[in-house]
Amino acid sequence: MAPMLMSSRREAFAGLGALAALWAVPTVAAAEGAPGVLAWTPKSLTPAQAKTLDAVAELIIPATDTPGAREAGVPRSVDAWLGDYSPPAQAAAIKAGLDRIDADARAAHGAAFAALTPAQQTPILARYDSAARPAAQPVGRGDTETGLSNKAAPPPPSGPPFFPALKDLITAGYFTSQLGATKAVRYDPVPGAYHGCVPLKQIGRAWAT
Repeated sequence: MAPMLMSSRREAFAGLGALAALWAVPTVAAAEGAPGVLAWTPKSLTPAQAKTLDAVAELIIPATDTPGAREAGVPRSVDAWLGDYSPPAQAAAIKAGLDRIDADARAAHGAAFAALTPAQQTPILARYDSAARPAAQPVGRGDTETGLSNKAAPPPPSGPPFFPALKDLITAGYFTSQLGATKAVRYDPVPGAYHGCVPLKQIGRAWAT
């Protein structure tokens, strides 16, 4: 797993608080096929965009000792979310971003992003990932003791970069999938099933709580 894209699945899971709204969205749990071959038909993405998304998702959350994004059906879920739940502006930005990733791959290596090796794909995504991070602001004269500047803050960018939003959708898709929620993390159904009239010998003692 490329460290500049996602240092660990634990780190990704820790950031899911910002994605709470997506947990109520139905997640497609069907496993996918081999790289570059889609076992599903995109609803909102073009076939080329869907293949790029498939490769991006698997690079961010690759298969290790637990299933990767492709096996968990993440690309198909993201495609459904973009078409049914995402704000139109965000969906359009992500689709355009997938086209940019593919164009960058063709310009650098003469092939589609999905056809490249992970070693060729990683630097392309790393550029998008680093570009989305806010640049460090130097602290100089006129700054307060707390480090907050008295100078006027630079204007915000015209719009959020597409890559953080894409990573958020991929992360949510993985940890709300059946494989991600049961293989990568521990799953404890709450409140769980109700079992009435259980023989006392099966539980040993009754519970006080």
